Amino acid sequence: QALPYIRCVGDSWPMTRERAYFEASALREHGRLCPDHVPEVYHFDRAMSLIGMRYIKPPHIILRKGLIAGVEYPLLAEHMADYMAKTLFFTSLLYNSTTEHKKQVARYCENVEMCRLTEQVVFSDPYMVSKYNRWNSPLLDKDAEAVREDDGLKLEIAELKSMFIERAQALIHGDLHTGSIMVTPDSTQVIDPEFAFYAPMGYDIGAFLGNLILAYFAQDGHADQANDRKAYKQWILKTIEESWNLFQQKFLGLWNKHKDGNGEAYLPAIYNNPELLSVVQKKYMTGLLHDSLGFGSAKMIRRIVGIAHVEDFDSIEDASKRASCERRALDCGKAILKGRRQFESIEQVIALVQSVTHD
Repeated sequence: QALPYIRCVGDSWPMTRERAYFEASALREHGRLCPDHVPEVYHFDRAMSLIGMRYIKPPHIILRKGLIAGVEYPLLAEHMADYMAKTLFFTSLLYNSTTEHKKQVARYCENVEMCRLTEQVVFSDPYMVSKYNRWNSPLLDKDAEAVREDDGLKLEIAELKSMFIERAQALIHGDLHTGSIMVTPDSTQVIDPEFAFYAPMGYDIGAFLGNLILAYFAQDGHADQANDRKAYKQWILKTIEESWNLFQQKFLGLWNKHKDGNGEAYLPAIYNNPELLSVVQKKYMTGLLHDSLGFGSAKMIRRIVGIAHVEDFDSIEDASKRASCERRALDCGKAILKGRRQFESIEQVIALVQSVTHD
């Protein structure tokens, strides 16, 4: 049931209960497109903001907790690539007519309060003095200040904020971090899409990949005598790489399969030879990678110097060890955000992540 305030802040920050309507709608829509990875909605009561849905039973746990514990999920990349490819492709103009698309965009535009929350906490607060910001103080005081004084970063974030607000590319989950995914070694279930609306696809892809990068940088804080976490860090990097590469493969597979369908972005009468279509697809996927890296790195930055942090770091008890992990993640996020257009493959991104060393 949706509460009339933000759960992690309390009743001092009121929040519309109408978000439950959009959560139920997105669960149903995404569930229709990808039933293997979205729990069924059995009942929705709009007046009570109440959703009755499938209980995702044990041993499923929140992915973030599994990543903190160092558990490998061999099918995670495959499952998430499948979920993202299907939910994003089938709600885009690559598959739908503009008439259908605009109708859905108009419907989800009503979820404006949740969009405004994202605009504030992801694209605005971290770059200014705000009472909601918090960080590992005093150890990261200088780092937080550096974010607020970085003109290059501010130019990039302005562009991403505009894109997030203006570009109705597909029906996104809107909060696809590792706390919105429940897993076992052979099952992956995506929950909690209360921020859903039509927005850039890269926001979802970036949220997932960016949170995996945060998990990677947190590992050193969870290492101990029994387990140095080195092998696990490599597994996380492999999962990031596979998630993007499998997503790209599946997404292009759907595009090719439906290229003569109702989609109105690239009319078959115009894009009527395989060479041209191939160039169009390469350009589209490169743009999507850059968008994903931009949004993903913005999400990384806000989790370190903004209002809502991640348990990956917060559960590291030693404050200086925690600061060291957070600083590397922050430096990595800033580097990706500013340099995202130079990457041509996910492997190049992984190389950058690995190059960010101890301070």
